[in-house]
Amino acid sequence: GEDVKPFTPEKTKEIVMSLQQPAVFCNMAGDWPALHWNVKYLSAVLEGKTIQFRLGLKMVDLVPQFETNCSYVEATLEEFLAWSCGQPSCLSGPFSCYDYSKYWAYADYKYIARIFEDKPEIFQDVRWSDFGFPGRSGKESTLWIGSEGANTPCHLDSYGCNLVLQVQGRKRWHLFPPGDTSFLYPTRIPYEESSIFSKVNIANPDLKRFPKFRNTTAHVVTLSPGQVLLVPRQWWHYVESIDPVTVSINSWIELDADHEARVEEAITRMLVCAIKSAENPSDGDLWLNPTEVEATSHEINLQYLNQAVSACLKCQESSVSGQARSSSAAAEQRTNASCKRKRREAACEPEGCTSLTQECDFPTPKAEELQKIPFGPHLIQVLPQSCKTNVMGGAAAAASDGRDLLHENEGEHFGKLHCKGKRLLMSNDCETHAPQMDSDCSPCTPQTALSTNDLLDCLVNPRVITLVAQLLLERMRV
Repeated sequence: GEDVKPFTPEKTKEIVMSLQQPAVFCNMAGDWPALHWNVKYLSAVLEGKTIQFRLGLKMVDLVPQFETNCSYVEATLEEFLAWSCGQPSCLSGPFSCYDYSKYWAYADYKYIARIFEDKPEIFQDVRWSDFGFPGRSGKESTLWIGSEGANTPCHLDSYGCNLVLQVQGRKRWHLFPPGDTSFLYPTRIPYEESSIFSKVNIANPDLKRFPKFRNTTAHVVTLSPGQVLLVPRQWWHYVESIDPVTVSINSWIELDADHEARVEEAITRMLVCAIKSAENPSDGDLWLNPTEVEATSHEINLQYLNQAVSACLKCQESSVSGQARSSSAAAEQRTNASCKRKRREAACEPEGCTSLTQECDFPTPKAEELQKIPFGPHLIQVLPQSCKTNVMGGAAAAASDGRDLLHENEGEHFGKLHCKGKRLLMSNDCETHAPQMDSDCSPCTPQTALSTNDLLDCLVNPRVITLVAQLLLERMRV
């Protein structure tokens, strides 16, 4: 029948929690009511309610277009749709100062629970239970609405893995494995909890300044309506809308490894907030991403660090205890050569730890286990574009759209797994932008000495922070 899925919820969850490479699920969401969530439908549901759009220039520069360099407007979806279609009514209204041929607009990172708080019945249109996560719906999901060219800077999410349903239009995802981190020149400025940005503009890389980018291996895929992309934990991604209007829905699935990631994020926040807050405010360095509420105090950040360390240690203790209790049974299972690897029985959510789910992650699968992944017409691997990134054409080299997904190995962000309120910076002035920043996010002036950002790029480099977190955890165990 039409309602029969290619994979059971249990099998789908097993794939999601074990697969360490991006893949596209097909024919898993065809009966979801959320597939009717095009902009016209959502406009009718919201009944004139305004949401915030981020506006950026379509012109491609060598510098990533971070959110600190964008303008923001409040508009209805009806006004957005008219603007994206070039209707004359846009000569007045919130988009009137922004020429559609020069600008893109993105309503990104919109929590569905917040947008439709007065229409909770719509949450059930999103059915992540089909992926093995019962009870997860639109309430734990995020909505993304963009025009052609809308994009997010290349970044990785510190927490969880990501499931993305494409609803309207197509988006192109450029994904890079965690092993490429040093080639992508990570930075925490602009600062946003759980998001590590790349200094490289993937669409137009500056190879003189960032020569190691040549060593990256891009996995590129164009996601079409009805398909669901799995973005594994800490995979870098740059996402761009390639149709006039795009709509997608995502949900971040929390993993056991996020406990250590929270310790690392707490350390990073302490250092960045303390050092940047000590600078002269008149310097004009927009270091805090608009998605962040504020630069929290040292006392609050220290409290956050202690809570993260405590939760991580409790999780590790539970893990050890659970593994010890099941060691006898596990030994017996290992004698059976045909026995599949069992999911760890350890609890991953100690009391007091904030999360959206209580799933633990699977151990990293071995080669023989990867062979058991049912790749085929319903689960398509996102393979490397080539041995190394095609830097001659940059990301634009993958811009042809007519190829089939299986042959075109050519997607969403901002992975905070908590639903804190966000306060975005607003700009009501026509075509008024923040000061242009260079790739280190400092004003474009000749650099004759080391800056605070130079120090921070080294101090909060992911490799350094991981080591500091390990040392802190060891200290607390003693």
